[in-house]
Amino acid sequence: MNTEIIGLIFGVLSQTLSIYSFLLLVRVLLTWFPSIDWNNSILSALCSITDPYLNIFRGVIPPIGGLDISSILAFLLLNFIQGRFYALSFL
Repeated sequence: MNTEIIGLIFGVLSQTLSIYSFLLLVRVLLTWFPSIDWNNSILSALCSITDPYLNIFRGVIPPIGGLDISSILAFLLLNFIQGRFYALSFL
């Protein structure tokens, strides 16, 4: 019984990180369009959700030639953690 509950918790965490990964992808792709109005309430909410996590990596890896590659590291770490949670969901 306890292992089922723990597996369920890790499954929910894995799905939550999957949704967050999708939001990060949308955020990063939208930065390719400079004419977007970031004051839009939906885009502003997206920024407030994703920027704290991305700022961790922006502080570690500065932009190279105007290209922000810190998001790649952010995705790698997020996918690694999500994979561990997914594996633990089958306990």
